[in-house]
Amino acid sequence: MVFQIMFLIFGLVLLVKGADWLVSGASSLAKRHHMSDLAIGLTIVAFGTSAPEMVVNVIASWQGHQEIVFGNVIGSNNFNLFFILGITGLIRPIVVQSSTVWKEIPISLLAAILLFVFTNDFFRADSVFILNRLEGIILLLCFGFFLFYVYRQLKTDPAVTRMEFKDYSNLKIWSLITIGLAGLVIGGRLVVINAVEMATTLGVSEKIIGLTIIAAGTSLPELATSLVAALKGKNDIAVGNIIGSNIFNIFLILSVSALVRPVPYELVFNMDIFMLIVGTLFLFAAMFTSKKEKLDRWEAGVLLFSFVFYTVWLVGKEI
Repeated sequence: MVFQIMFLIFGLVLLVKGADWLVSGASSLAKRHHMSDLAIGLTIVAFGTSAPEMVVNVIASWQGHQEIVFGNVIGSNNFNLFFILGITGLIRPIVVQSSTVWKEIPISLLAAILLFVFTNDFFRADSVFILNRLEGIILLLCFGFFLFYVYRQLKTDPAVTRMEFKDYSNLKIWSLITIGLAGLVIGGRLVVINAVEMATTLGVSEKIIGLTIIAAGTSLPELATSLVAALKGKNDIAVGNIIGSNIFNIFLILSVSALVRPVPYELVFNMDIFMLIVGTLFLFAAMFTSKKEKLDRWEAGVLLFSFVFYTVWLVGKEI
């Protein structure tokens, strides 16, 4: 058990550092080939922050561990929304941009609702609950539309012109890319293998491990980004990072998982999706409880307390 925990933690570290190295090397390479800051931010940086969840899900989907596939994504989204925004909002009340309130938060709500509809197969005559390839394609198309929306938003944002990417030598660029990719693959395998073994040893479902340990571990980049942004007073980055990540997780990562192999769905995840939908609605409603569109400290406290209470209840059911 001790070795399983150690290897799981080592795998999570490899995932996070591997994504960081890959982004650093690929961004420098793209900049050297005169790729715009906007294009680099939309592709390499954005995909890089989602790489840990992506690798874990592709491996878990290929090996047939559907509880880890859904647990990782739904758990990461709940961790982002309740825990990270809760901690960030307690540090400093978060003022949110109007476009985030009226466009991005509703898009994240739509993503959660689509996931609920697809996985519960309301449009099928039989009672087979599965996220199939057609639904994966639909989610991927939704991701394409969201990416186009982000492109339109960032094209008019002067902040993107201030993005800085280091200029490395060719040797360092390809070393970072190679080591980063290796870190992601090895880390992903370590996480999935040891998560399954931990679940077996503890006598709990893979769902619990996916919703808690793996979800929190793969969300570490979002946690670090949001905390640093909050401490620097860049609240719009803190919220945008979380909402964007939640949309990426459902539209991109679950769609790719379903395209790799259709993913059977357990109805026990409905409560976790319901939690995500309620949390997103609460965040939207919180924007109108004061004169400014912001998340106050007491509202952040509600999010954080809800997450702690729900996690304790979730784990308590398995013990």
